[in-house]
Amino acid sequence: MFEHERQELVDTLRKKGIKDDLVLNAINSIERHLFIPNVIGHHAYKDTALPIGYGQTISQPYTVAIMTQYLKASKNEKVLEIGTGSGYQAAILNHMGIKVYSIERNFEIYSRTQKLFDKMNLRVVLRCADGTLGWEEYAPFKGIIVTAGSPVIPENLKTQLAVGGKLVIPVGGRSSQVMKILTKISKDKYEIDEISNFTFVPLVGKQGWKEGQ
Repeated sequence: MFEHERQELVDTLRKKGIKDDLVLNAINSIERHLFIPNVIGHHAYKDTALPIGYGQTISQPYTVAIMTQYLKASKNEKVLEIGTGSGYQAAILNHMGIKVYSIERNFEIYSRTQKLFDKMNLRVVLRCADGTLGWEEYAPFKGIIVTAGSPVIPENLKTQLAVGGKLVIPVGGRSSQVMKILTKISKDKYEIDEISNFTFVPLVGKQGWKEGQ
C-alpha cells in the first residue's frame, strides 16, 4: 500500500538535498500512514507535518530525514530519542539497525505508540518521563535526537552523550528554532553546527520549557 507515494516522497527528499541512502531507504520502507490518524491517512506521504492529537505533530519527512542524516549513527549503536510522539522517527532509526531508546512525556501518546510498536514487532525501548533529563540508566549514547524545540540545550543530554557522538536538537523560541548539531570532542568540549528555520512543538521539562510558559 502507498508504495508509489513513498517512492515519490523519497524522490522529493533527494531533490531537497538528502543524500544518505540508508535514510532514504528507511523512509521508503516505513509506512508513515500507520503513525497518523486514519482520517488524514491520505496525506501521509506529503512532505509536511501532520497533527497526531494532544497538541503534537508527526514531523515533516524532510525534517526527520535531515535530523537522521546529521545524527550519523550506525548499525547497533545506541541512540536516545527525546519526544517519541507518533513513533515514526524511532521506526526510521530502528529500520537502520540502530538501538533506539525513546522518551515521551505524554502518557496517552506513549501508551498508543507502545501498542503500535508491539503490533509492528519493533524493538524500541520506550519510557514515559521527562525527556530533558535523558535516560541515565542506558547512557552514554552515540547519538541523541530531540524532536521538540527547546529554549536551551539540556545539560543532562550533553552529559549523557558519548565522546565522538552527536546531539541534534532544535533550539530557540516557541515559534521557530535553529537546528543545532553538537559533536562531543571530549568530556567538556563540543563542536557546533547550525541549520536555520525549523518549527517544532515545545520541549517541556525541567531543563526545557516550563509547563504553561
